[in-house]
Amino acid sequence: MLGTILHDADLSTSLIYGASVWDLNTNQGTKQDNLIITRPGEPEITVDNIKVAQFIYLLLDNKEIRDIIDSITSKAVLILGRFSDERKPVLDALREALRRFGYLPMVFDFEGPTSKDLTETIMTLAGLSSFVIADITSPRSVPLELQATIPNYMTPLVPILQEGKESFTMFADLQHKYDWVLDVVVYDSPANLIAKFETVVITPAFEKRREMTLRKAKRLTTRHINDYD
Repeated sequence: MLGTILHDADLSTSLIYGASVWDLNTNQGTKQDNLIITRPGEPEITVDNIKVAQFIYLLLDNKEIRDIIDSITSKAVLILGRFSDERKPVLDALREALRRFGYLPMVFDFEGPTSKDLTETIMTLAGLSSFVIADITSPRSVPLELQATIPNYMTPLVPILQEGKESFTMFADLQHKYDWVLDVVVYDSPANLIAKFETVVITPAFEKRREMTLRKAKRLTTRHINDYD
């Protein structure tokens, strides 16, 4: 199915195992409920979106892909900032430092105003990241993205700020409200930031990620009504 037009089509409960799907054209009238992604005779697994059906089946059927995703989430680091020509050396230094420590840098450079789609992309990348580094030096677009991302993902965020520059006023509120936002790292030069990169960025981010993982794994705490007799 290549670029197939499915406007108002009813695919509900279809058996789609083996379907090859690319660039489908759907609308609000397209029904995709309970699509069966497993072979006939196997226990049924259903999804509600044909575009993601192939991906879900690959996750179930292919250990290598699961391992790749696990590797991404343990090694990927999202870098957010507005890296003008003046600040490009900071970006390059961060990239190289992350690579040197075995991480996979993913850079989102805010060159202009961001759309809703871009915000969702950033949120997705943040959710896949081991941690996020956000350059909050004289930001423009970054505040909007951080306000959308930080509350939704318990992904450690390391904010960096060039000495003598200003951040945005709302950042302190985010830092106080969400404890996976680490202390702001104030640096005087890219060289000095990279020289102490492991101590001031990687180790605190790693420890916070471990803390968040343990927190997510905690058992539900309960109170029984009869305890208040």
